[in-house]
Amino acid sequence: MAVRVGIVTFPGSLDDRDAARAVRLVGGTPVPLWHGTHDLDGVDAIILPGGFSYGDYLRAGAIASLSPIMSEVISAASTGMPVLGICNGFQMLAEAHLLPGGLIRNDHGTFVCRDQRLRVENTTTAWTSAYAGAVSSVAGATEITIPLKNGEGGFIASADTIARLEGEGHVVFRYLDVNPNGSMNDIAGITNARGNVVGLMPHPEHAVEPGFGPDTTDAMRSGTDGLPLFASALTALLPA
Repeated sequence: MAVRVGIVTFPGSLDDRDAARAVRLVGGTPVPLWHGTHDLDGVDAIILPGGFSYGDYLRAGAIASLSPIMSEVISAASTGMPVLGICNGFQMLAEAHLLPGGLIRNDHGTFVCRDQRLRVENTTTAWTSAYAGAVSSVAGATEITIPLKNGEGGFIASADTIARLEGEGHVVFRYLDVNPNGSMNDIAGITNARGNVVGLMPHPEHAVEPGFGPDTTDAMRSGTDGLPLFASALTALLPA
């Protein structure tokens, strides 16, 4: 039976269909979920997609984090269900306190859209295990290129929280070459201690098909550096 991955649509979601396509490409079954209900429809994993939920009023992700379905997402995450937040979804996870820290306005004050190099620093989470040996490595670290697009992507946290994230290996993705939004310690994505909840600002769902995602130096994986992220969740959920 295919793994069922719920993808929550909020008013202002933009990338829910892209996330659904990524799930289908790795053999999963995307299940549309609506922000205004308490029904997770028996899914095995959850994706909070990118966009501008509720127009980013108050703070990006703040209103969405109080949507009815988020109480179910929080409960499911506490049981170990894999939950992924992409861009606006990462902002929701932080606002819901499923992940520490917060996301603020880019330090240059403008929206950024670019192909972004990242280093995958933790391949033990439910969403990153397939990166271990799946793509080329430089100096022993896995590096990927996926699109980035955000206006409020600057990751911030207290000094103690940053030290804990770094010391306990909870930084999952780190910006390379350029810090596009002023994130502390070049942090692009993090995980919770259990490893089932991951949030990142760049968009892996836009790098899942050859010829459509960013070019890379490795022609064998050009345009598909985001695919292992979705494959990881299916691997984590399928019976051994």
